[in-house]
Amino acid sequence: MTDVTTGTSGYPHQTATTGPPPADESAALRQALSRVRAEVGKAVVGQDGAVTGLIVALLARGHVLLEGVPGVAKTLLVRSLSHALSLDTKRIQFTPDLMPGDVTGSLVYDNRSGGFEFREGPVFTNILLADEINRTPPKTQSALLEAMEERQVSVDGVSRALPDPFIVAATQNPIEYEGTYALPEAQLDRFLLKLTLDIPERATEVEMLRRHAAGFNPRDLVAAGVTPALTAGQLQAARSAATATGATPDVLAYIVDLARATRQSPSVKLGVSPRGATALLAAAKAWAWLSGYDAITPDHVQAMLVPVWRHRVQLRPEAELEGVGVDAILRSIVQQVQVPI
Repeated sequence: MTDVTTGTSGYPHQTATTGPPPADESAALRQALSRVRAEVGKAVVGQDGAVTGLIVALLARGHVLLEGVPGVAKTLLVRSLSHALSLDTKRIQFTPDLMPGDVTGSLVYDNRSGGFEFREGPVFTNILLADEINRTPPKTQSALLEAMEERQVSVDGVSRALPDPFIVAATQNPIEYEGTYALPEAQLDRFLLKLTLDIPERATEVEMLRRHAAGFNPRDLVAAGVTPALTAGQLQAARSAATATGATPDVLAYIVDLARATRQSPSVKLGVSPRGATALLAAAKAWAWLSGYDAITPDHVQAMLVPVWRHRVQLRPEAELEGVGVDAILRSIVQQVQVPI
């Protein structure tokens, strides 16, 4: 079993498609996405698994939660990817005094017209970088629920559509850090993937310092040589192709069996919901297409299971006291559920 996240989401909204593109077009799209990874690598060293996870989420129309200690390039990773994709990006620094209107926008009185008009918030973008999302109270976090699920915001009874594509790439520090709030279950469920970014290995840290010694400035991606590698049309075609990836009845039943096994595990207090099973299907489709397959296999399901489900499962207190982690429980469930032949 291969985990797509080397360090070890939102609920995906799928649109209709007229069918997969020809094989040669799919190959060209995959090559373009490979160039995107190469461009991100000009700014970020040693986080290939997280880059792949972000691309999978973009293909599956899902959101990503990036967790790691400060200083592991979470913010730089998102900024570099959006630059390589040539997508509009806005950043919100989540703080304890941030208000919901600071995210979605609000009605502002216009002296010239004598009435109120809507002023868009930073959520009106393609990639919303929600920096340190768990440093703001749940009331403000909930301002993102409608945006992540429905791709729209409602202010004063009026719903306004968000741009397409739209994904939230949120960063958070581990919950044990001072000044953090646990994200509500409803908020966590909106993320397609939760990716963990670990402290890099020694050789990677040496390469990072070498780049900085040579003049690398993480705030100037243009000077770092990061250039757009994918057009808006190519991105849309890639997303449609990923959505059209096939799934046999046996593989669909396998996903359901895995989800039901989490609910029956003696170590789990809250298992994966049917929406979590749908999220795994969407992520597996994106990963399968990105890997050159026309249909998902059990290997693709297993590769995406941990990053898609690790934030959807709650362990029983006794399991936590024994020091058993969610990732380990999920991997043990994968070993117990029969794989379709």
